[in-house]
Amino acid sequence: MIFMIPIAKPLIDEDEINAVVEVLRSGNIAEGNKVLGFEEAFKEFIAVNHAVAVNSGTSALQIALQAAGIGKEDEVITTSFSFIATANSVLYTGAKPVFADISRDTFNIDPEDVLNRITSRTKAILPVHLYGHPAEMNTLLEIAEDHNLILVEDACQAHGAQYHGKKAGSFGIGTFSFYPTKNMTTGEGGMITTNNPEFDSIARMIRSHGSKQRYLHEMLGFNFRMTDISAAIGLIQIKKLDDFNKKRINNAQYLSKRLKNIPGIETPFIREGCTHIFHQYTIRVTEDCTMKRDNLAELLKESGIGTGIYYPLPIHKQPYYKKLGYDDTLPETEIAADQVISLPVHPGLRQNDLDHIINTCGKLLE
Repeated sequence: MIFMIPIAKPLIDEDEINAVVEVLRSGNIAEGNKVLGFEEAFKEFIAVNHAVAVNSGTSALQIALQAAGIGKEDEVITTSFSFIATANSVLYTGAKPVFADISRDTFNIDPEDVLNRITSRTKAILPVHLYGHPAEMNTLLEIAEDHNLILVEDACQAHGAQYHGKKAGSFGIGTFSFYPTKNMTTGEGGMITTNNPEFDSIARMIRSHGSKQRYLHEMLGFNFRMTDISAAIGLIQIKKLDDFNKKRINNAQYLSKRLKNIPGIETPFIREGCTHIFHQYTIRVTEDCTMKRDNLAELLKESGIGTGIYYPLPIHKQPYYKKLGYDDTLPETEIAADQVISLPVHPGLRQNDLDHIINTCGKLLE
């Protein structure tokens, strides 16, 4: 049996286990003081005034858009090169996702194409900090201000990523996921970040059946609350996050230094002034490579190296979106979907794991 280096691996040890046991023994396992403590810790980490903990990154996106007033007849410009929750969260509000193409270098939404997509119905821009590399926030902020648009950040892959010294999730309304594959986890969970106290209040009501006071419901809401069990894990993980991210960055640098000279392989780009925290280490397998991307993925698997393709079918080409009538042509998005492959970069990797990845790629592509 071949030992497999996983593409992702949550790092859980006795600290998290003991924290969960403590909550279970307390009997207070639903939303409580641990959630409040986690919100405080996370808002300090991102450097914002408010943080609202929820049960998933998808819920964070939906609540953020609803609390911002996005609804029927509105349009939200976003990227098709993302997990489907990004666009689905727009649909949940009754609004329409409008897809802009991506920049070739960072895989993030292209601000120039955002400008091309603005109409009288555009209400918000929803960029994704894909793979842990921040989107071009200064330009997107200028566009949002010039056209009176709301800016909601999908930072679900960008816990600790920085753009010119500011953390992802602190520019507009931030949304995060704590799914087990993320840079930190709570098992399942999400967070909304903001500097706006009114938005914070509305988001909290939406999270809990539209209620500030028990059995008094002021608006339509949902049960999107985080449990103290999840928050207990989060309180431990956030203390480790900087170290996790440093290890990811170091692993990525080691990989890039040794893979960048292989013909047909493009290692990750980092824009000046940005801190890429490598939720994924994603390379391109271009037309100059000696084999196709899918063939490389299969051979790496046979050699005990897990890979991921994020994302093989853009959202605008998904069956459900085709049924909705989407027929966009997004050239850079579609090329990326055919070329990208992610290699293991998580902090659980050992030195011999990294060397095995490098040596295997070298042998397969020589």
